[in-house]
Formats: sequence, structure tokens, C-alpha cells
Amino acid sequence: MVRDEALLRPALVDLCERLGVAVKPLIRYYEGSLPVYSVGAAHVVKLFPAFEKLDAMREERVLSHLYGKLPVPTPQLYSAGAYKNGWSFVLMSRLPGESLSEAWPRIPAAEQDRIVTEAGEILAALHSLNPAPLARSVGPSEWGMFVEAQRANAVEQQREAGLSEQWLEQIPWFLRSVPLAAPPRRVLLHTEFMRHHLTVDPDGWRLTGLFDFEPAMIGDPAYDFVSVGLFMSCGEPRLLKRFYEAYGRPPFDPRTLMAYMLLHVYSNLPAYLDALPKPPEPTLDSLAETWFGTD
Repeated sequence: MVRDEALLRPALVDLCERLGVAVKPLIRYYEGSLPVYSVGAAHVVKLFPAFEKLDAMREERVLSHLYGKLPVPTPQLYSAGAYKNGWSFVLMSRLPGESLSEAWPRIPAAEQDRIVTEAGEILAALHSLNPAPLARSVGPSEWGMFVEAQRANAVEQQREAGLSEQWLEQIPWFLRSVPLAAPPRRVLLHTEFMRHHLTVDPDGWRLTGLFDFEPAMIGDPAYDFVSVGLFMSCGEPRLLKRFYEAYGRPPFDPRTLMAYMLLHVYSNLPAYLDALPKPPEPTLDSLAETWFGTD
């Protein structure tokens, strides 16, 4: 249903009329897993089927909590709630600029470096916020229990994604060999901090926004550096080192980030192997250094 435009568009028009929002132009963003539309020049509507109701509530609460608190804009929440047949919606402001992911190849190298610095400062600001006001709506309540649950399903998750046996057989040993101690502090995690979720102004190449807080969590700061290494620095050690410097901390152990990559809710190692630099050896240790190393 979430990909059925014949079903969704009339419903969206009806919803916008109820909310008093003009619907022209109405453009769908196809990158995410949920139906998201720009509505007119100033609004974005995100639709959530019934089984994603908690995600809708999470996005609503996080957007309200974050607005005006980061170095770049986040969407302003205008309205949220139930629609029809169990569906929920979030109506928010549209961020200026274009997708950093789409713009990246056109950006001069020096400007790319500066953008990575800006991004590191943004994530540091996000992690510096007190997550306590969101504790009831943003989980998990116990980080250690979440990690163990993900660990128990790690091999099956990658098998379902199509990972070969050569890699699957390494996962249990690798996860046992990497101690993931309880973090000294839990922070508000974006969980998918990447070029796809940042916007940039092509006139001067300045970051103009950060969006998509539906999968936010509260947990170990290292967890957010998985998507940084995979989708922000994209396996380039120099960019990842620059990001750490802007964030203001020494690099995490690459094996820690590899472990969290395998435990990530949305982990898809086969897709990453296709898109990112190849390791010198077909081992998870080698892969950790290739994607998450800074040397």
C-alpha cells in the first residue's frame, strides 16, 4: 500500500484539504520506506500505516523537541495525529535547499571538506542535548537489552538481506570478540545521519537542514557513527577523521563501529559491500578498518 499512488494521492489530497493546506504542486519523495510528499512550496507530509503508529508519534515528539536547537534547521512541526483506517500523519515545514546526496558530486572538494566539518558539529550538537524529555516516546528503555536482542538476530538479518556464507560465518565470532560496554552516557541518536538526510544550498554550499527523525533512538553515541562512516564519509578515512575532529572526540575503535553496523536496525551488509570500497581481505576485521578507520 505504501507504494500505491492510486490509493495514496487521493487520500493525501483529502488530508491536506482537512488541514487547510494547498496541494499544488504535490511531489513524492521515493527514497524512503514511507510515503513522504512535498505539498506546495512550504510543507511536507509524511504518512504512516497503522503498524508504524509508534514511529509517527516518535517523529512528532522529536521534531517538537529539536526545533531551533541545532546549528541547522530541522523541520517545524505543524500538525500530527490520526487520519483514517489506522493511518497517521506528520505535517511539517519543508527545508530549503536540495539533498546533499544528490548535490555531492557537483560540490568542489574544498567545500565538501567544509560540509563534513559542519556535519560533525551538527551531530555533536544533537548528542549534547538532554534526551530525558523524550525518554517515554523514544526507546529503547534499556540499551543493553536492545544490543543483546540485535545480537541474537544478527546472522539471520544479514542472511535475509542476501549475505554470502563467507561473511555470515564470521559474524558470531566477530560479535563475541568486540565488547560493547554500557555507554557512559546515552544520547539522542538520529540513527541514519547521512548525506541523504541533510540539505544544502547550492549557492555557497552551506548545509540548510537535517530531517527524518522517525527512527530516532536514545543510546550509545557510537551507534550514530555507523551511518557516518557508511554514508557521510563513505569509506574515506580522511573525511571520517575530519568529521571526528569537528565532532570533538577521538575516533571510535573501527571494530566497535563494525559491531554496531552488524547490530543496526537497518543493517544491510550486502548492499554496503556493493556500494563502498572493497577491503584488502574478505574479513570483518579488514572491512572495519576500510570503512571506519581514519588512517
